[in-house]
Amino acid sequence: MGNRLRSSLVTAEAVQAVEREPRIPVVVDAPDPISRAGAVSELRRHPVIDLVDDGRNGPGTVALLINDHLDEGLLTRMRKLVRSDGSRAVLVVGAIRETELLDVVECGVGAIVWRHEATAHRMVRAVVAASRGDGDLPADLLGRLINQVGTLHRASAGHPGGAATGLTAREVDVLRLVSEGLDTGEIAGKLSYSERTVKNVLHGLTTRLHLRNRAHAVAYALREGYI
Repeated sequence: MGNRLRSSLVTAEAVQAVEREPRIPVVVDAPDPISRAGAVSELRRHPVIDLVDDGRNGPGTVALLINDHLDEGLLTRMRKLVRSDGSRAVLVVGAIRETELLDVVECGVGAIVWRHEATAHRMVRAVVAASRGDGDLPADLLGRLINQVGTLHRASAGHPGGAATGLTAREVDVLRLVSEGLDTGEIAGKLSYSERTVKNVLHGLTTRLHLRNRAHAVAYALREGYI
């Protein structure tokens, strides 16, 4: 992966494109009133964002969850938001331990922002990515996730019964490029597919394997030894 590893799976062009589309409902969840007010103040200025009350969680809504660290209570809220309510989620966090990375991804969270990097532009970019089902991870965090999943895969190698998953060659090619940080258009160009084909490939495999988003799909492919 090397030089292809990048900080995000969503581009500035994607943010601009969304500005021409309906606004994204966003709920801000923060541990204290000051943090929440700061995030709301930053997001309110952007035309793509439609700030809504906490009771509006559900399909089409993006929940922006802010905290200094990850704990079981926050993981539980994320699972409920994504799995039960059908919302998308963006995690703004101060730090994540190695052991928590897969927990976050498997909750269905594919967009993460370090709290010290949480400018208005950075949060909006993550919200746009989450609303589209794309991934948006800091480069260092994506690298750690890939390393951790690779370690788990090597540790489980040789155990019978862990093989059959059924990713096609096309799906593996697409996921490999996703893991390298390419967006839909770049993947289409690399593989000589249409963007619609790339989206259909990703939608098909995430639906079939009950995966939450692109980041979860990459983690799955790594864990199973496909990439």
